[in-house]
Amino acid sequence: MAVTLEAGERAPDFALRDQDGALHRLADYAGRTVVLYFYPRDATPGCTKQACSLRDEHDAILAVGAVVLGVSTDDAASHQRFRAAHALPFPLLVDEGAKVATRYGAWGEKTLYGRTSVGMTRATFVIGPDGRLQRVWKRARAEGHGAAVLAALRERAAQMAGAPRCSDHEPVRGD
Repeated sequence: MAVTLEAGERAPDFALRDQDGALHRLADYAGRTVVLYFYPRDATPGCTKQACSLRDEHDAILAVGAVVLGVSTDDAASHQRFRAAHALPFPLLVDEGAKVATRYGAWGEKTLYGRTSVGMTRATFVIGPDGRLQRVWKRARAEGHGAAVLAALRERAAQMAGAPRCSDHEPVRGD
């Protein structure tokens, strides 16, 4: 299944455990921006580049008010090793059976080196504080992905800073 979700749509709910067994639900992050990124497999070259890119931008991503959550079908022990090996500061969620990835459209047919298979695709979703998708990367590039995510978050923050606030307008009179 290809990613069919678009910016503006409500993000599918999820409840997944991380590498240490802690439960993460989308509802737990209400009022915050979430960078939910799906990746094929721990400790592979592309996934390592992507994770390290997000790690390298992590402080700046936090500074603009977002949290990062990685998702793959690898088990908790694999996630623990991957986090430790690369000093990843964000949780890695275990999507056993690819149930959440399927709801997000990040699980499906893919082609690598001319071979077609079914598995996790590299997709990223920025979920706004209201639970709606703000940005969708249907086929994220591993290298430099952290910088791309940070640029999108900063762009969104700048747009929001320029948006009129209710307090900027005269009160509406109901006479």
